[in-house]
Amino acid sequence: MRTKGFFHKLSYCQYPLMGIALFFMFKPYFTDLETIWENYNNALIFMGLSISFSTLQDTTKTQNKFSRKIWENPRKGKVGLVPIGLMALFFIITGLYGIYISASEILEQVSFGMFVLGIGILGMLKAAMEMFENHRLDRKI
Repeated sequence: MRTKGFFHKLSYCQYPLMGIALFFMFKPYFTDLETIWENYNNALIFMGLSISFSTLQDTTKTQNKFSRKIWENPRKGKVGLVPIGLMALFFIITGLYGIYISASEILEQVSFGMFVLGIGILGMLKAAMEMFENHRLDRKI
């Protein structure tokens, strides 16, 4: 239980990481627009890290009533998992394409960030699947 509590507390690192991502999103508008894609790449990296840290939270508890309604309902839960999986797949494939195949300079500049974000979303998919299994009303006795 102590380890679980430690990781739950560690999940709160998601907030400063998302703040750093927001910083990089807006930085080019206040400094130099020529570095916009580099800054967006950094923002995507920190968003992926933030989402990865958010998956360390306790999946036996829901954060609010809205998410509880989704994960308790078998149909809504399955529908909710699909877009998360598609987003992870999109960002991972696009990131890998940009790293290894693309001739587009812009895509090359943001591809690593997209790949990291995809991995973060993949972790979120795993956490969402655990929440779905923990909260489904049709499987509770």
